[in-house]
Amino acid sequence: MTPRILIVAGSDSGGGAGIQADIKTVTMLGGHAMTAITAITAQNTLGVQAVHPVPTDMVIAQIDSVVSDLGVDAVKIGMIGAAETAIAVADRLEAMPGVPVVFDPVMVATSGSVLADAATIAAFARLIRIATVVTPNLPELTALGGENVVREQGAALLIKGGHAEGDTLVDRLILADGGEIRWSDPRIDTLHSHGTGCTLASAIATGLGQGMTLADAVARARTFVRVALREAPGFGGGHGPMGHQAVRLDSDLCGPVLNQVTLPLIDYAASAAFYRLLGLRQIVESAPRYARFESAGGATLSIETADEIAGKPVVFLECGDLDALVQRLRAAGVAVSAPVLEDWGWREARLADPAGNAIRLYQAGENRRYPPWRLA
Repeated sequence: MTPRILIVAGSDSGGGAGIQADIKTVTMLGGHAMTAITAITAQNTLGVQAVHPVPTDMVIAQIDSVVSDLGVDAVKIGMIGAAETAIAVADRLEAMPGVPVVFDPVMVATSGSVLADAATIAAFARLIRIATVVTPNLPELTALGGENVVREQGAALLIKGGHAEGDTLVDRLILADGGEIRWSDPRIDTLHSHGTGCTLASAIATGLGQGMTLADAVARARTFVRVALREAPGFGGGHGPMGHQAVRLDSDLCGPVLNQVTLPLIDYAASAAFYRLLGLRQIVESAPRYARFESAGGATLSIETADEIAGKPVVFLECGDLDALVQRLRAAGVAVSAPVLEDWGWREARLADPAGNAIRLYQAGENRRYPPWRLA
């Protein structure tokens, strides 16, 4: 199914955040993006030079137009533009029960420009009450009254930890029932982080529209953002856009993804030179035993000494829910090992197809393309 994602947000003329980042994210994750533009901005990597709010009745007309004809499977709300618009949008969405809503309470751009006045922030309470999940960063959470105030509205709460100090970033998902899930990752040191919040929220909305659980949608969205940060093209003199276009086979994990093959080697130097000659980019070097290469499409290929892999190629399928797939295979009578966290950071389960070909089901996240030992 191609999920229909309605995006209610402002336009970023620089293409790094807002509607532009939302559309790129939804498209890369396999969804169909529809828009209700709340404001037109003149902005670049250095800041926001001008903002022109779209009248509330025009915002609502856009929503009514696409929903009445195309339908909607999930909604993402970003920059809202005005208090009147926030209330009107909440009223419209309240009439669509069962449609998940991701609310990113945009207040300040990455450059520091203010995008919501006090009246608009006060009106956010209406949007919080109809949201499935709210995704503030730490300053936004403070402006909303704090964790307890937001949780009292009933929505799940994803608290983004990027504004905290330290080299480790921690995001907390507090579910509507009070349960909590945490993700902890090394901070990616880059100036080019414009649009991270927009991208994360749109990725979550796409996952919910595809039928993923909230936790799985957040996990995939975080991977999408982190890979896009690593692939930022470096445009502009300030906070530049991320590299949405380079996130291909790293986070589309609704089903197993064929994105890694390992082949046996006999002569390391000869094999490594051969695959570089083909045009693959070497990203891991561990001579004379192992090397990994990356293709233009994001798939990876490894070469490994024959004795390490019994002299046969190994096909890797990356899985969103490795444990569930292993259970399903075992229930069908397939012999498959229990998932094991390997030293190289991949969680793997091993099996063979009916012809005896080696298959590995795995989860690697960033470590497939961006292990700590990736070559510069």
